[in-house]
Amino acid sequence: MQQWMEALGLHYDGGEHLIRVSVRLALAVVLSAIVGFERQRRGRAAGMRTHMLVGTGAALFTLIPLEAGASVNTISEIVRGIASGIGFLGAGAILKSTDSAQIRGLTTAAGIWMTAAIGLAAGAGWVVPAVLGTVLALIILALSRVEGLSD
Repeated sequence: MQQWMEALGLHYDGGEHLIRVSVRLALAVVLSAIVGFERQRRGRAAGMRTHMLVGTGAALFTLIPLEAGASVNTISEIVRGIASGIGFLGAGAILKSTDSAQIRGLTTAAGIWMTAAIGLAAGAGWVVPAVLGTVLALIILALSRVEGLSD
């Protein structure tokens, strides 16, 4: 395996890299799926697949520069890009009804944005913030079921 990797000009480290990347991406998939399942279960437009793709994509965008040894400034720019780029996706989830002053989809958009942050944390290897962010997201979404607190 090492000879094949080197022949292709790729770095081979005995599997450590593969394990690290696999665990981080798997963590992003699982945590994003948890948030997405909650949204899907409640019949929202952005469900499990959407949240899984957003979280995993954010993790991958984070992993690539980290694994390539990018500078802190480069990684900071990528984080800013993920945060603003996901905003465009979230904006597509927000709808204003023409016959009333009601705006729908804000929670969905915020959930997509939160899932990107969870994926970013997982991709960076920050397991505790990623898990804690997921738990807090679920608590916040559960609050929306309390009378008078939903948007």
